[in-house]
Amino acid sequence: MTKTNIAGNYAVVNGLKMYYEIHGEGFPLVLVHGGGSDIYVTFGRVLSTFAKKHKVIGVDLQAHGRTPDRGVPTSFEQDADDIAALLKHLDIKQADIMGFSNGGNTAMQLAIRHPELVHKIIIASSFYKRSGFDSWFWDFMKNATLDSMPKPLQEAFLAINNDHAALEIMHKRDLSRMQAFQDWGDDAIRSITMPALVIAGDKDVIRPEHTLELYRMLPDAELCILPGGHGNYIGEIEDVSGDGGYPAVTIIEAFLTKAKA
Repeated sequence: MTKTNIAGNYAVVNGLKMYYEIHGEGFPLVLVHGGGSDIYVTFGRVLSTFAKKHKVIGVDLQAHGRTPDRGVPTSFEQDADDIAALLKHLDIKQADIMGFSNGGNTAMQLAIRHPELVHKIIIASSFYKRSGFDSWFWDFMKNATLDSMPKPLQEAFLAINNDHAALEIMHKRDLSRMQAFQDWGDDAIRSITMPALVIAGDKDVIRPEHTLELYRMLPDAELCILPGGHGNYIGEIEDVSGDGGYPAVTIIEAFLTKAKA
């Protein structure tokens, strides 16, 4: 993950010292990383491409990457409130939001809780009901440990924050949130009325049937299911190919630039 033109800073939002970066110019596009990740773990291979046409704002959420823990459990709702507070701090009235995996959950909550801030939303490899995963996933979550966490995610965290205790905290926060997850109501999803793009891989950890269900629940949505697994289509760190062939970027750009009918 080559990091160029770093424009990082911190803002205190809701008592959290949140790390963020701004790249490029244009209409704002907020990138929300997945669980156990940071800006570059999720978007490192595509961020510079998005920054050619957008003012990209990448965030590290509570206990992730360069943002410390605030000493309380995480929630998708709180993460959404933190991003909303950051946008207000930056005097950004409205932005496009792209969230991957758990970041997609946060993006949905941002649209539900702060709809005035969201212009368009991209929900990538995410879910709103427990049935979005096969049963093995929840069985795994019952007894998951830090050793179960993918090594690339651990190594990426320690590369920028060489603190094993902080790594344990990040894992604990994400695990506890997933273990406690309860289905979101259909009405909450239907309240996301801005244009939405729902995207996933055909071999994603999210069931394709659930991706379709989410798409059908949203009032103004487009659907894209691409060949590949969880995050392959945007070059997430566990995509070992890293060949730069990410067709999702072109699809996302077309969605973002298309005028609303």
